[in-house]
This record gives sequence, C-alpha cells and structure tokens, in this order.
Amino acid sequence: MSMTPSEIKSPQSTMTCTLCPHRCALREGALGFCRARKAEGGKIVPLFYGNLSSLALDPIEKKPLLHFYPGKNILSVGSLGCNMRCPFCQNYEISQCDEATAPLQTTTRKVEPEELIKLALQTRVEGNIGLAFTYNEPLVNFEFVLDTAKLARDHGLETVLVSNGQINPEPLEELLPHLSALNIDLKCFSEEGYRSLGGDFQTTLNTIRKASASGAHVEITSLIVPGLSDSTEAMEKEAAFLADINPDMPLHLSRYFPRYKAHEKATDLTLLNELQKIAAKKLRYVHLGNVF
Repeated sequence: MSMTPSEIKSPQSTMTCTLCPHRCALREGALGFCRARKAEGGKIVPLFYGNLSSLALDPIEKKPLLHFYPGKNILSVGSLGCNMRCPFCQNYEISQCDEATAPLQTTTRKVEPEELIKLALQTRVEGNIGLAFTYNEPLVNFEFVLDTAKLARDHGLETVLVSNGQINPEPLEELLPHLSALNIDLKCFSEEGYRSLGGDFQTTLNTIRKASASGAHVEITSLIVPGLSDSTEAMEKEAAFLADINPDMPLHLSRYFPRYKAHEKATDLTLLNELQKIAAKKLRYVHLGNVF
C-alpha cells in the first residue's frame, strides 16, 4: 500500500490532509470534507481502500471518452466519497455518504489491487482494455488508485481516471505517470461557481494543464446547469482556455436533468446547441451528451 499523501501535525494536535485544496486540519477521529479520509492513529488514512461500491464492464464511450480506443470496453470501478458538494450529483448515493450512512458491509465489496488487476485481465476477451476509476470521486481514494494503476501498467492494462480534478499538485504529479487517459469534469468557468459547489476553480484548471502536459489522453466534460454553467460568455472563455492548451482536446457538453437537491428544469436544447457552436469556434471536437 502506498504512503498516504503527507500529513502535517500542528501544535494543536491536528493533522492536515494535503491531498486536495481543502487541506482539512483534523483532530484524531475526525473525517475530512470528503468523508472518505480520516485522522486515525496519528495520520490521515483512506477509509475506503479497496472498498468497491460499483464494478461494471462499460463501453469506453460512457466515461465519456470518444477519442480513446473507441469501440472498446473498460472495467469501471466506483467507491465512496467526494470532495465536492454538487447539488445535481448523479451518483449522490455513493459520493455523498460516509461510514454512518453507508455501512461498508452492505454497500461495498473489498477488493485488493491484485484481485482487481486479475478481474481486468480476465475480461480482456470481452474487449476490455483496462480499468476506469469513476462513478464517485476516485481521487479521495488516492492510495488505492495509485497502487492499482502501477500494477495495471505492469500488466499492459490502460488506466482511466474520471475526476473533478480537485487534487493538489504533488499527489497529482505522483499519479499522472501511471494514467493512460482522463476525463476531467470542468463544472463551470468561475471561481464563484466552484465555491458554491465546495471546490476550487484554479485547482481544476491546473489539473487539466498538468494532465495534458503529461502526455495522457485528456477529454473534458462540462454539465450545462441552468444558472451555473450555461452562460455563453463563460463558454467562450472555457473554450479559449482549453484551446490554448490543445485545440484537439475533446469537450463534452452534457445536458443537465433535475437530480438529488437540484430542481431546475433540464437544460434547454436550443441553448445547448448554441454553446456547442460557440465552443466549436475554438475546439475541433465538441460533443453533446444526454440529449437522447
């Protein structure tokens, strides 16, 4: 098992989790903002190492990745927890839970990295190219993702990360050499919008830059939520930012539907098509999702 991202002890006997921009300062026994990391035994530990809430062989296009081994399948893995609080979360049952609301014995299956690699290899005959960490926010379970990704590369398997990109530079740089592809959720294009979701705008932008520079395949998804990410002006800025990194970076504009704590009407299709045209002025590949 990998070392936990560095913990810092303060004079008040708290420990700081340095994995994501929240940098939670925790007393012994306390949970972080993500509810998946805990101060225990004088260090920060991942609560759900190897605890899988979901395991499915999916088409790679469902991640969504349309320009990375199209037509192939990938073994998709979910756990528990998230370091954001999106009121429109599609997988809130597993992302917005903790030990109390999701007892491990009833909601997850314990799988070590070696066993997961074995499962991935067994499904190669079904067109599987590797593993995708997805469904909840995989990065709150950083140690498990890193350990498994290292093994996957040793066995010729691809490793995909579907993430909100909320990770600090040091752990990101440790993980990136072991990733084949990423789909990063760019929730909106403003600091104010990110704060409303419990995230940090610049951190996600930094993750996109570093992931692209690493040589991994990168695609971006933006869920177009009324009042948050549906501004034509913001889409112009988002497309310009992505094009400055790589105009061939695919962008997925996904239609929002009411879910969890969000009750606004579904994204207007006319607006969605307009945003696609705006983004396509800067980017070569702009795809619409959730429209059928």
